[in-house]
Amino acid sequence: MNEASIPLPIPPGDWLGMIGGGQLGRMYCHAAQSLGYKVAVLDPDAQSPAGAVADLHIRAAYDDPVGLRQLAERCKAITTEFENVPAQSLETLASVSLVRPGAHSVAIVQDRIREKAFIESTGVPVAPYAAIHAQQDIDAVPEDLFPGILKAARLGYDGKGQARVNTREEARQALQAFGGVACVLEALLPLASELSVVMARAADGQAVFYPSARNEHRDGILAVSIVDAQLADQAIAIQAANAALAIAEGLRYVGVMCVEFFVLQDGRLIANEIAPRPHNSGHYTMNASVCSQFEQQVRVTAGMPLGDTASLCSVVMLNILGDVWFDRASGLKREPDWTAVLAVPGAKLHLYGKSEARRGRKMGHVNVLGATLAEAESAASRVALALDIPFQP
Repeated sequence: MNEASIPLPIPPGDWLGMIGGGQLGRMYCHAAQSLGYKVAVLDPDAQSPAGAVADLHIRAAYDDPVGLRQLAERCKAITTEFENVPAQSLETLASVSLVRPGAHSVAIVQDRIREKAFIESTGVPVAPYAAIHAQQDIDAVPEDLFPGILKAARLGYDGKGQARVNTREEARQALQAFGGVACVLEALLPLASELSVVMARAADGQAVFYPSARNEHRDGILAVSIVDAQLADQAIAIQAANAALAIAEGLRYVGVMCVEFFVLQDGRLIANEIAPRPHNSGHYTMNASVCSQFEQQVRVTAGMPLGDTASLCSVVMLNILGDVWFDRASGLKREPDWTAVLAVPGAKLHLYGKSEARRGRKMGHVNVLGATLAEAESAASRVALALDIPFQP
């Protein structure tokens, strides 16, 4: 489908659109409004975090023709906050408005099987894997894929739709538990660390990169991201940025994107997955970068110049899950000690306005800033103690 013809750049005061009402959409709204734009959010949830702060909340399903038409007629350019937006909806919107990123890019990333094959086609290495469509595919995979991780090809996030499998029989059981949906079976690799690169690519091909974040996951959910401002030019960071650029160019991607990588014990860099949107590991940019990932998304969507990605300081980002509302000893629900958090120098608290705290639900994050990484980590230890969450510098 041909892209809509919209004069660029779109000036402040005009309308931008967001599909999705979660916390990423909320932070996008704040960034867009700070630049003078108005934002319309399409999301079916009456209590959505983004809908609560948007200038217009269109309460409709992501494939609702009336809602999509209303969004397209109001907004000259539209973006997304999650990858599972129906690609057909993006195609429909693109006939009237600019859509960043486009349906072609998102459709590839929505399916782990297509995603893995695509990344390989760019020359960026991935973990050994096999596409699994039925039980007989598990019977045919090579033995060196065990132990491995079976991942549903679609709709999985934050560790959902994933199972660690040590044997072929465990893989069969996991596939059955997933309802027989298409999956990817990936070999487990000897990891030294995990890192991610958040980048932005404009329609003219210009690209900028944020310093890569060193990440720690717990139960499949990002827990900690660390950026040492003094190590932005490390060889592994440059290699990761180059790999992310190859992926973005191959996708003809326009927008903000994150690529997650594994660093193996032998030093090799392996691409894990692509997020076609701002990313949890890029939340540190809200306080520790000249231009945040959300302002960057606004700039790309509106056709404005890309922003400066330079670091202002070192930073530790701590995710806040709903677990911190529950006392560890008694299990009873209570309010976290925000006073203690905000008493820590360098701590910047961001809560997402969600109405109910549930275990495992992302409720906010804290960016802890420091002139040096040691200073940021020391302050982050105090924040983690106040919230009763594990953190080991």
